[in-house]
Amino acid sequence: QVSLVEHGGGSVETGGSLRLSCSASGNQFTSYYMGWFRRAPGKEREFVAGISWNGGRDYYADSVKGRFTISRDNDKRAMYLEMNDLQPNDTAVYYCHAAFSMPDALGGAGLYWGQGTQVTVAS
Repeated sequence: QVSLVEHGGGSVETGGSLRLSCSASGNQFTSYYMGWFRRAPGKEREFVAGISWNGGRDYYADSVKGRFTISRDNDKRAMYLEMNDLQPNDTAVYYCHAAFSMPDALGGAGLYWGQGTQVTVAS
């Protein structure tokens, strides 16, 4: 079992940058494939980025490819999302997610979610 807490949300202007972090507590962090999802007002939750247990593979939604970078530090039990060139349509609550397989992590089918952190991009 793992508990996830996101940090780093905030408000920025268009073109700005933010770095989100997800801290995990519990055992066996390296057992988990991790992902970032987001939910914009009035919209469904959507996949943003995912990373394998050892950081060797990463995946991105087309909408963020080239702007966002996912990473993890297993020694610190943490995952990160570096977000650059932020746009107003990136405004959403961002959630950290953990699963036991890469497909589940990418599909949001794992058991563990953080509480979310708000990112607001002003136009």
